[in-house]
Amino acid sequence: MDMKRNASAVWSGGLNEGTGSISTATGVLRDAPYGFRSRFEDGPGTNPEELLGAAHAGCFSMALALGLEQAGHTAQRIETKAVVTLDKDGDGFAITTVDLTCRAKVPGIDAAAFDAIAQATKQGCPVSKVLKATINLDAKLED
Repeated sequence: MDMKRNASAVWSGGLNEGTGSISTATGVLRDAPYGFRSRFEDGPGTNPEELLGAAHAGCFSMALALGLEQAGHTAQRIETKAVVTLDKDGDGFAITTVDLTCRAKVPGIDAAAFDAIAQATKQGCPVSKVLKATINLDAKLED
């Protein structure tokens, strides 16, 4: 099964003073502004790293739910946060690290089994697979 999802970006002007917008085919993002200040400073709008972090956190959470379900457990709650690091790399920049922090409430599973499933999920979720960055995971069960 081939699934294709669509998004687009429009940019006008130079790097520092230019402006852009990002949209998704679903309409969840419609002409969401982004620019130099939102990417490299604390300006308004979004940026590619923030969007990648949201995608990675969402993908990981869904994949973890699947892994837990396949092991006979249903999560009451999975909350994942992603911190995406953009570092200077030669003359440009590179996304070097993604730190995932996951807290999950899963009745009937012990910490070792949960950790094994979470670690496998870190490697196996589709967004993890596409990244060259180091992916760190801090996953813990909640009471």
